[in-house]
Amino acid sequence: MKMVTAIIKPFKLDDVREALSEIDVQGITVTEVKGFGRQKGHTEIYRGAEYVVDFLPKVKLEIAISADMLDQVIEAITKGANTNKIGDGKIFVSTIEQVIRIRTGETGKEAL
Repeated sequence: MKMVTAIIKPFKLDDVREALSEIDVQGITVTEVKGFGRQKGHTEIYRGAEYVVDFLPKVKLEIAISADMLDQVIEAITKGANTNKIGDGKIFVSTIEQVIRIRTGETGKEAL
């Protein structure tokens, strides 16, 4: 089992969700986050005053999947989130040792 964590631009969330739905991904956790990567924020002008936005709004997706779906999920996220511009985001993959569904007590792949 794998945990796929993706940080993407907020306006690409619907595109990524649709791409994941097409490959029958069952559940996604979405969190609004702020951060920066190589672009290190940017400057904006508000009422004539220039100020620096250090942390940019992003969306964090967490998706628990079986290992055999990993390549499909990565491809769907990449396809849905890509704008070919800096700040498109990152995908992190980690291993899940155990999953337990609280309601039924199911464990492992059945709990996903």
